[in-house]
Amino acid sequence: MTLIRPQARPRSGGAPVRRRLAVVVAAVTAGPLFLSSAHAQDAATAAQLQTLKEQVQQLQKQIDQMQQQQSHPPAAQTAVAATATPPVVVEKKGSPALHAGPVTLTFGGFMELGTIYRNRNETADMGSNWNTAIPYPNSSNYGLDEFRMSARQSRLSLLAQGPESGSNRAEGYLEFDFLGAAPTANSNESNSYTPRLRHVYGLYTRSDVGFSLLAGQTWSMATMFKSGLKVRSEAIPLTIDAQYVPGFNWTRDPQIRLVERFNDVVSAGLSFESPQALIFNGPNPLPPGTVFNNPGGSLYYSGQNYSLDPAPDIIGKVAIDPGFGHYEVYGMVRWFRDQVAGHNDTQNGEGVGAGMILPLVHDVLDFRASGLFGNGIGRYGSAQLPDVTLKPDGHFATIRGYHVLAGLEAHPAPAWTAYLYFGEEHADSQAYTDAGGLGYGYGSPLYDNSGCETLGGKCAANTKSIMQGTGGVWWKYYQGEIGNLQMGLQYSYTKREIFPGVGGDPDTNISVAMFSLRYYPYQR
Repeated sequence: MTLIRPQARPRSGGAPVRRRLAVVVAAVTAGPLFLSSAHAQDAATAAQLQTLKEQVQQLQKQIDQMQQQQSHPPAAQTAVAATATPPVVVEKKGSPALHAGPVTLTFGGFMELGTIYRNRNETADMGSNWNTAIPYPNSSNYGLDEFRMSARQSRLSLLAQGPESGSNRAEGYLEFDFLGAAPTANSNESNSYTPRLRHVYGLYTRSDVGFSLLAGQTWSMATMFKSGLKVRSEAIPLTIDAQYVPGFNWTRDPQIRLVERFNDVVSAGLSFESPQALIFNGPNPLPPGTVFNNPGGSLYYSGQNYSLDPAPDIIGKVAIDPGFGHYEVYGMVRWFRDQVAGHNDTQNGEGVGAGMILPLVHDVLDFRASGLFGNGIGRYGSAQLPDVTLKPDGHFATIRGYHVLAGLEAHPAPAWTAYLYFGEEHADSQAYTDAGGLGYGYGSPLYDNSGCETLGGKCAANTKSIMQGTGGVWWKYYQGEIGNLQMGLQYSYTKREIFPGVGGDPDTNISVAMFSLRYYPYQR
C-alpha cells in the first residue's frame, strides 16, 4: 500500500483544516490493518506512522488557535471593523465638527446677555436706529433715558461641507439669531424676518480654476473683506451694537455671486442681489394715480411697504492682496421704479466704493478705511438714509450721498481686543417746489422745523448727516475645555444733523453704552 501524505495548503479557515485532518486520521487507522495482513513492516513504515500522528497533533493545535481568533479578534481588526461604516464619528476632543456619512458638520455661535443704556429713549433692542429714532426736544423721549437687557442677539450656526471630488467642493452655511420682530420685518437691509435668518447659502468651488458660485442669503458684495473675496472672511466691525456703526456698508440679502480667484493676489466677483428701495415721501399730496410701493402680500407682513423693483442690484468688485494689507474697489448699479397715471418710470442709481485694511503692526494693530459714493446708495449704509424721493410730478429722483468709515483694531494680548471707529453717512438735499409754492423732495427748506425744540412741536427733521465715534474692548477671560467666555464694553456718541427748514436746523445727539457677556461653546 502506498501512503498518501497530505499536501500543505493555505489556511483559509477551519473547514479545510478539518478535511485535511480527516484524511490523516483515515491513513492512520488503515495502517494497523495493512500490518496485520502483511504480518510485518520494516522500521521505515513505523517512522511514517509516527510522523502522521505528529501532523494530526499539529493540525489540531491550528484548529484550536483559529477558533480562538474568531471568538476574540485582535484589537487592530476590531478597530478597522468599528470604523468601516460609522453613523456619526466625533472628532478629537475640543473640535466642534462631526462626520455624518461623507459630510462634515461644524457648529458655531454664542449665547449672549447684553445690556443697553441710552441717555435718550429709542425703545430699541441691541440694534440702534440712528436716522429717525434719535429724538429731538419736541419728543418726550428726548428727556428720558433707557436701560434694557436682552439675550436675543445670541446666535447659532451650522456649516455642512461635502467631501472633495477632484477639484470640486460644495458646502452650505446656516446662521440665525433672535432679533426679528414680525411687525417691523422688512427687506431693507438685514432681511429681518422671524425667526431672523442671517445667512443661508450653498457654495460650489472649483479649486483648479479658482472659480466659486454662491446662491442664497449672506453679506452683500459691497461689504469689505479681510482677504480676497472669500465668503465668511468679511471685515465686520467688532461692535456690540447689532446695527454696527454708521459708515459701514452692508446688507444681508438673497443673491447669486460669481467669484474668480486669478492667483494669490487678485480676485474679482460679480453679485446679483435682491433689491429694495428706501423711499422718502414728503408731507404734501402727489398727483392722482401715483404708486411707488405696495403693502406686503403673501408671506410678507402687510404692515410694511415694498418698493416696485424691476431688477436686482448688481455689484462688481476687485480685491487685491499684494502681501501687505488688503485693498478693494467696486461699483454698483440699481434701478428704482414708480408709476404715475398708469405710466411706469424707472430711474437709475449707481455708486463707487473702495476699502482697505493696513497691518500697522503685524498681528497687533490694523487700520481700516472704506467709503461709498453715489446716487441711490442709502440702503447700503448702517444709518439707512433714503435712496430716492418724490418730485411734484410723482416720479422718483435719486438722492446723492456718501458713506465713510475709518477705524483702528488692536490685539495687544491674546485675550484682549480693542477697537475705535469714526463713521459718517451724508445725504444731499433733493428739494423741489411746485407751482403752488409747496415743498417736495428731500431736505426742502419749506418743511416745518419750527417746533423741533418745543415739546409737542412740529419737526420735519430730514436727516442730512449722521456722525458717530465708537470705542470698545473685548476680554476673553477664559478659554479651555468648556469653550471660551468673553465680556465686552462699548460706548458710542452719535450726532444727527438735519436740513434747514422753517424754524432752522437744530441738531440732536445720543450716547449709548453697551455691555455683553458671551459664551462660545465651540471655540476652544
